Amino acid sequence: MGKKLTAADGSKPLFLQVYDYVITHIERGEWKAHDKLPSIRILAQQFEINRLTVFRAYQLLKQEGKTYVKEKSGYYVGSGNSVAAFQVHKHSQDIAVSSSLKNEMNEIQQLPVLYQFSQALIDPNLLPNLYLSDYVKKVFDIYPKLMGTYSTPQGDEELREVLCRYMIGDLRVQLNVQELLIASGAQQAIDLISRTFVRPMDYVLIERPTYSAAIDIFRQQGARFLPVDINPGGYDLEIVERMMKEYKPRVFYMNPTFHNPTGYTVPPLQRKQLVELAEKYRCLLIEDDAFHDMYFEGPPPQPLFTYDTEGWVVYIRSFSKYVAPGLRICTVIGRRSIIEPLIIAKSLADNGTPLVTQKIFLHYFESERMRKHVGKLRTALQLRRDIMEGELADSGWSWVSPKGGLNLWIKLPNELSAEALLSESIRQSVSFVPGRICDPLGEMNSWIRLSYSFVKEGQLRDGVKRLMDISQQLMKSRC
Repeated sequence: MGKKLTAADGSKPLFLQVYDYVITHIERGEWKAHDKLPSIRILAQQFEINRLTVFRAYQLLKQEGKTYVKEKSGYYVGSGNSVAAFQVHKHSQDIAVSSSLKNEMNEIQQLPVLYQFSQALIDPNLLPNLYLSDYVKKVFDIYPKLMGTYSTPQGDEELREVLCRYMIGDLRVQLNVQELLIASGAQQAIDLISRTFVRPMDYVLIERPTYSAAIDIFRQQGARFLPVDINPGGYDLEIVERMMKEYKPRVFYMNPTFHNPTGYTVPPLQRKQLVELAEKYRCLLIEDDAFHDMYFEGPPPQPLFTYDTEGWVVYIRSFSKYVAPGLRICTVIGRRSIIEPLIIAKSLADNGTPLVTQKIFLHYFESERMRKHVGKLRTALQLRRDIMEGELADSGWSWVSPKGGLNLWIKLPNELSAEALLSESIRQSVSFVPGRICDPLGEMNSWIRLSYSFVKEGQLRDGVKRLMDISQQLMKSRC
């Protein structure tokens, strides 16, 4: 028997993960009709699992007509299994959709509620909207043919040059313009990296808890999760090294600065040690740094990327969230061995982030107004954090006050269920993120994420008070 899988490998039963692995290869045209499939023994060895698990997956494929068996020869791809044939399910006339395709965070955020604490976005009233409108006009004067052309897949060279100079000054690293790629937001960057470097059934180290969309992206890719607990002091590096040594994970997705959802920040020494472990065990570190400039008491530690000399860190630096979220500008930074395949993936995804938004961002980013705006925004966000914490002071709930970012990560009393609280809160027009969807194990039912950045100060007070009233009602009903 191979290595026994646990819940850490994702919510799907293992035989269904093997099933998805086979289906993925057929859908991509890598295994065509009448091609012989890998033997049960080979797949079991490849994934270090029991042969009966592979047999169960192959039997399901056979029952659905996707494979057939030749006596004493093995399993083969069915004759009707062209790429087109897979678009329609055997038992339905509906278009088939991958069973792992989901985005629970988006479903919650789209609910029409009065008090929106699920959105880790900046209140539009805190953004320089009028100033940006004037800037748009100037950009079209500078580039009158802007709407008539595409950007390159790698991103506008002028923008990459400006961001490269900024990063060299900010991070004090050696960098050139060819080591930057412009993505349409951090979420697209994570998706591009996942599709480029993660294969079905690969092990992926991922924080627990973490950014829920990243969980969905890696799960869609067929990854098997190895959760790493994050706490106010960072990670247990002995556990991280043991997992790297034993499982040989392809990547470690992390959000080490004003972490989403917890707000924790990994200390500098651990950052250096993590890069050393990545080099030793050949594990790509995906460093997601969406809130780098949203600090309250002082700048955060230097990114892991600054310690990387061998090309084992890909650095995702998002800017537009606190300038103009609608522009969707994110920079992916890495050595050429990382960036070059990502350029190909980007060209297949959308052939390049819109040039219009890149040019608008470029000229605003270089302005003095940008520097002033970021400073004022830090003050406004710290005030809203303080307001939320003040309203929660007598709740009996617990959290670690973040020194930056947009969220509070809150532990509820044991007798209060996050799911029950969410259900009743939505009914009373309050939304938040349940901890379960930030957990690669799908647990953490006593935790919630409250974002203090999106609603106005008055709404913030009223919304938290309503949430407290709802929680008290639920607690009393259980007595």
